[in-house]
Amino acid sequence: MLRGLASFSRVINFNRRGTGASDSIGRTGLPTWEDWADDLGGVLDAVGSSSAAVFASLDAGPIAIQFAAMRPERVSALVLANTSARFRIAADYPIGLPQENVDAVVDLIRSMWGSEAFMLSINPDMHDDPEGLRATARQMRACATPRMAAAQFRYILETVDTRAALPLVQAPTLVLHNRDNPILPPSHGEFLAAEIPNARFLEIAGVGLAFDDDVLDLVIAEVSQLVTGERPPAARGDRILTTVMFSDIVGSTEHLARVGDRQWRTLLDRHDRIVRQQLARFGGREVKTTGDGFVAVFDGPAKAMRCGQAIAREVLGLGIEVRVGIHTGECDVQDHDVSGITVHVAARIADVAHGREVVVSSITADLAAGSDIAFVSLGVHELRGVTGDWHLLALADAT
Repeated sequence: MLRGLASFSRVINFNRRGTGASDSIGRTGLPTWEDWADDLGGVLDAVGSSSAAVFASLDAGPIAIQFAAMRPERVSALVLANTSARFRIAADYPIGLPQENVDAVVDLIRSMWGSEAFMLSINPDMHDDPEGLRATARQMRACATPRMAAAQFRYILETVDTRAALPLVQAPTLVLHNRDNPILPPSHGEFLAAEIPNARFLEIAGVGLAFDDDVLDLVIAEVSQLVTGERPPAARGDRILTTVMFSDIVGSTEHLARVGDRQWRTLLDRHDRIVRQQLARFGGREVKTTGDGFVAVFDGPAKAMRCGQAIAREVLGLGIEVRVGIHTGECDVQDHDVSGITVHVAARIADVAHGREVVVSSITADLAAGSDIAFVSLGVHELRGVTGDWHLLALADAT
C-alpha cells in the first residue's frame, strides 16, 4: 500500500512515540494523545513538509483528528481507516466498546502480543498467509513489548475522545471501514463521516483490522481521488524499484578445464543448491541463471548484501570462489525477467568484484544506512557500457 500511495505522493511514514523505531518511553510516563498530535507536527517539521494529507488507521485515528482540528493549515486532506473518535462506550456514545470488551482486548494484547495467534485473532484472513503472519508478528515484537503495548492501548481505548474536534476538521475527509471489523463495527466510521464536515464514508469488504490485498487498489484509488482529484492510472506491473544481485564463479573456465565436464556439472549443481538455499533464507527471488552464476532480486538492499555474503562464504567449502555485484534502481519486469539500466549496472559491478568479494553501488550502500553492515570504499570506477563515474564499496569481511 505504501508503494501505491507513493505512486502519486511523497509518503512520510513514522512511528508514534514509544513504539517502533522511536525511543522507549521508559519511566517518563505515557504521552497524552494531545502530545502525540503535537509529535505529528514535529515529524512534518523535521522532513520539511508545511502541509500534508494525513492517512491514519486504528489507534492513530484520534491523533490525526486532533491534529487536523488544531492545525487545519497543515492538513490538506484526511483519511481515516478502521478507526474511531472514541473507543469506549458512554451514555451519549452507545456504539462504543463496553468496559469488559476493553479489558478483554488489553488482556489479549498483554498475553499474546507479537504472536501469530494474536495476528489471526484481529486479521482472520491471514490464515492463508503463513509467511505474512510470521513477518507481522515479528514486526509487532520489534515495535513494542507486550507490557508497553497493553499500557498504551488501555490508555487509548479508555481515555481518548476526540468527538468535540470532529466539527472543527476543515480538510476534505475520506472515512474507510472494513465491513466485518472484529473490534470496531462500521458504525464507528459512519459516526466519523456524519460529524466531520465534507466527509465521505466508504465501506470496504474485509473481515480484519487491516485492508486485504484484493482491495488495496480500490483504497489507493480512493485516496488518490481525494488527494489529487484524479484516480491513478491502472497500476503498472512492468516497472518496479528493486535491488538486483549478480553472482558468478571466479575462474569458471579454468575450473572446467581442470576437472572435466562431469565433475564440473556436479560442482555446479552443488553451487546452485547453495545459492538457492541462501536466496530462500534472505527473501531473494531467482530471476535466471547465467551458466555459472545467478541473477536475483530483493525487496531490500540489506537482504541482498547479507545473501551475497552468505553465498560467498558457503561456496568456499566447494573449493570455489564467487564474486557478487549489487545495485538498486528501477527495473522493467516481463514474464518474471528483469531488464533495464539497473540490471546492467549490477552486472558491471560484479565484473569489478574479486573472488569472495561483495561489491555494491554507493546508492545501495546509502539505502542500507542504519544496518550493521560495514563497507570499504573502492573509489570511483567507470563501468563498461554505463555512462558516468560510479562510487563502489565492498562489504567488509564478506566471507
